[in-house]
Amino acid sequence: MRKTTLTVLVLALGVFGIITTEMGMVGVLPQVSAELGVSPSAAGWLVGAFALVIAVSGPFTTLLASGIDRKKVLAAAIAVFAVSNAVYALTTQYEVMLAFRVVPALFHPVFFAVALATAARMVPAEDATRATATVFGGVTVGFAFGVPLTSYLAEHVSLPSAFWFGALVNLIALLGILRFVPPMPVGQRVSYGAQLSVLRRSRMWLTIASVVLVFASMFSVYGYFAEYLGQVTHMDGTWVSAMLMAFGIVMILGNFVFGGLLRRNLLRTVIAYPVLCLLVFVLLYAVGPLFAAMVPAVLIWGAVHSGGLIVSQSWLGRDAEDAPEFGNSLFISFSNLGITVGTAVGGWVMTAYGTRQLAWVGAGFAVAALLVMMARLGLDRTRTRPVSSPQTGRPSASTGVQGPL
Repeated sequence: MRKTTLTVLVLALGVFGIITTEMGMVGVLPQVSAELGVSPSAAGWLVGAFALVIAVSGPFTTLLASGIDRKKVLAAAIAVFAVSNAVYALTTQYEVMLAFRVVPALFHPVFFAVALATAARMVPAEDATRATATVFGGVTVGFAFGVPLTSYLAEHVSLPSAFWFGALVNLIALLGILRFVPPMPVGQRVSYGAQLSVLRRSRMWLTIASVVLVFASMFSVYGYFAEYLGQVTHMDGTWVSAMLMAFGIVMILGNFVFGGLLRRNLLRTVIAYPVLCLLVFVLLYAVGPLFAAMVPAVLIWGAVHSGGLIVSQSWLGRDAEDAPEFGNSLFISFSNLGITVGTAVGGWVMTAYGTRQLAWVGAGFAVAALLVMMARLGLDRTRTRPVSSPQTGRPSASTGVQGPL
């Protein structure tokens, strides 16, 4: 049992390392821009391109890896992340850094999908939810400590030291996987066709669209966190690092709150989420230039931001219950498509209209997400609407919907 617990914790550490690699770039974009001699919007593509590759390749790479021993898949993926961080630390060329943002992005969705499924498989059925929650907790801890620590090291030590930190975390996770994860050859594999069949459902595509828009809303603003606080609120690097850490810590607490809300009522929580995002972005625009007011606003922002991960995963996961590993890859892929869209649109608006206007980009995507969610629910209501039985003339429920909402 102790070894099983260590295995789950090692997988969580791997997720922490991957999030630190992926999102740590957010906190160091100003330093990267200055060090490599590129514009802030070009530097933003180091976040956006990473997400775009995940969005395009995620389901396919997960399908291709579905027949390989799970331990080998996990070890290979995390090793690529360790090497890529070392390249970031050593290079002075934007093109090289961009190329090595693409390479690990190919392995990102595979690690996530396999780590979540492996954690559930390693424990008794009644503990599966807790195990996967622990692994997924690596995401919020990455936001809470990995991202701000990366920013702090870049600001107070050096930019390469921030990336060496990421390399070290991923290396430790690799050693842990080699030591504590047992060989896990694939037995009876679900066919490609069976996994892909979840994409034949029209409601799945509406759910996917809402996930893309939710993440575009979140990251059109969060992707330029350092720029917003620096240029609009006029915080220095030390304050930005502190705000990143406070943001992440509040995310950990917010994750538990939204988890409880989802258990009580998934539908209401999902519909409420884009409304909360809209209100937060209006708040950020209103108090952006006000230093004292922006500090508590960042805490509120972090609490709401945390919900996007678990709300979207729960929302999409219910439509892919019969192919959970592939469903995980769809969530990872399309959430990262949302990150790509959000950072791209946010970068364009920031360049054309000023950094403060980012808040309205996030608000616009939140409204769009809400409209798509309502369309998704409207489709389900249409399919479950009572119709008259031709034999009796009495109402009978349509059988168009498969499974729960």
